[in-house]
Amino acid sequence: MLPPKPSAMTTDRIEALRRLVLLGPGLGWLVVFLLVPCAVVFGYSFFERGVYGGIDYVFTLENYARAVDSLYLSIFLSSARIAAIATLAALVIGYPAAYLIATTRKSRQVPLLVLAMLPFWSNYLIRTYAWIVLLNREGLINRALASLGWEGEKPALLYNEFAVIVGLVYGYLPFMILALYSSISRLNPEIREASADLGAPAWKTFVRVTFPLTLPGVAAGSVFVFVLSIGNFITPDLLGGGRITMVGNLIYDQFLTARDWPIGSALAFVLIGVMLLLLFAQARAVARGEGRDRDA
Repeated sequence: MLPPKPSAMTTDRIEALRRLVLLGPGLGWLVVFLLVPCAVVFGYSFFERGVYGGIDYVFTLENYARAVDSLYLSIFLSSARIAAIATLAALVIGYPAAYLIATTRKSRQVPLLVLAMLPFWSNYLIRTYAWIVLLNREGLINRALASLGWEGEKPALLYNEFAVIVGLVYGYLPFMILALYSSISRLNPEIREASADLGAPAWKTFVRVTFPLTLPGVAAGSVFVFVLSIGNFITPDLLGGGRITMVGNLIYDQFLTARDWPIGSALAFVLIGVMLLLLFAQARAVARGEGRDRDA
């Protein structure tokens, strides 16, 4: 006799158990090393600072009121401005590179993508220190300018906002290139060919056809670069020489220098809230772009 067939409910339970087994290790890792620490830090943001640092477990909302104080708000706005400039620069540099990779022959795309990802093969801290060698007054760039006939005082390329933006663009440019490549590579080439057949010049095809259809990739890459830049503290600390204070440096100092964990926690979660809003907007933009692609 044939064994009885499992019921639909039994099949669903087996499928749910299989998914739980497969997802369990990853979910457990995220819960233990991400959600639990975030929950602890979130709880700290509602308590007061102890007299000698640490936590005084007295409930208060004063930390969030202080987080939007004019002093901290100015640092937030300055960080957002620097991150926005770095994002725009990464977009201007990354779009032509991503377009070239996406439109070249298939056999060349993988080597070019590997070259774009090559900086990730070395430590971020080492790469940041390398820019100090390049940008200081006796560095390679100033020496090259001197060899080309530059006269007068050497330009100050290090320990200023310019150096911080250069470091952020270099550090996060691969994210922009990958996001744009993914969007451009999915474009139907017949759409551009149709625009050319109708007499549109190349620049108008790009402005009216290519760029609007790749806006989801632009949004994704921009959000990645902006979110990573605004929370960065290593690059402003090293390339800014301590003269440029961004939100990441502010939070770092609150935890390790001022020993004010509650206000540091509140600042961290204000930053997390801004990042979540940007990621949500990016997800909506990607969803709308995919809907337009299906309609097309």
